[in-house]
Amino acid sequence: MQTLAQTLSAQAVNASLTQLLFTLAETSIAISGAVRHGALAGVLGATEQENVQGETQKKLDVITNDMLKDALKADTTVRGIASEEEDYVVAANAQGEYLVSFDPLDGSSNIDINSLVGTIFSVLPAPAGEFNEQSFLQAGRKQVAAGYVLYGPSTMMALTTGKGTQFYTLDPDSQTFLLTNDNVQITPDTAEFAINMSNQRFWEAPMQTYIADLLLGKIGPREQSFNMRWIAAMVGDVHRVLCRGGIFTYPTDNKNPAKPFKLRLMYEANPMALLVEQAGGKASTGYETILDIQPTEIHQRVAVILGSANEVDTCLSYHGIDYSEEPSID
Repeated sequence: MQTLAQTLSAQAVNASLTQLLFTLAETSIAISGAVRHGALAGVLGATEQENVQGETQKKLDVITNDMLKDALKADTTVRGIASEEEDYVVAANAQGEYLVSFDPLDGSSNIDINSLVGTIFSVLPAPAGEFNEQSFLQAGRKQVAAGYVLYGPSTMMALTTGKGTQFYTLDPDSQTFLLTNDNVQITPDTAEFAINMSNQRFWEAPMQTYIADLLLGKIGPREQSFNMRWIAAMVGDVHRVLCRGGIFTYPTDNKNPAKPFKLRLMYEANPMALLVEQAGGKASTGYETILDIQPTEIHQRVAVILGSANEVDTCLSYHGIDYSEEPSID
């Protein structure tokens, strides 16, 4: 099996981006160790703090955020970072070529029940000039790399540098990421969907109708039975989609009119959308392609519909949108 280093070399990824991806990979290995120690290391449970989202921080949220922040600030290729757990962007190295956005521990509410969690990251080119929040406000198509690390029965990394999507598995003996799927492809059709059904009464009418038709199965207009899966961690649900197809959605809702969207554009939706598109799938808000959104703030939230291309198109048709054409690639 090829190592991460060998694969990046074969893809002709430049030295500076390779260095940054090594930093992310090595830090994720350390995070994997922290997650696996769990209660033995006294890292479970919540803190008395809230993040900028108003969400109670778990101890591991804070620990993993600091691990990534320290590692990236020490990497000379990094100009600055943005994290779900940081109120503001953080400057790193003045000569750095890249900006990194990340969710240090997606699904952290699963920690105390020993369920799936992961780290999601997005890499953008650092623009010339003064460094500030505006530096990060680039459409998702500008990403030069994106990925996640899933801390499950095995630790796996999904990664794209714009040359398809690859899976790597951490060898626990050598502590090295080895290439285990060099060309991840999402099946265009599916009979599986992932959604938080507890919010059903708050969804917009198009999503209400779409899910209702799925639930009707063979006796409904789709004339097909569908299964529902829900891990309650985006990283786990998207990993399942990449492995065996499916559609994942966290749609617009009116549960809290001040917060109609759940997932963050910069460090959740954008990196996952790039991974999905590079694997032949599609990603939309229901009304626009995620990777084409021009961000207005680093903690911006959006609705997300992603996965198997034909099923995403079907879902979008309920919204009155025709995205059946291939997404434009810059």
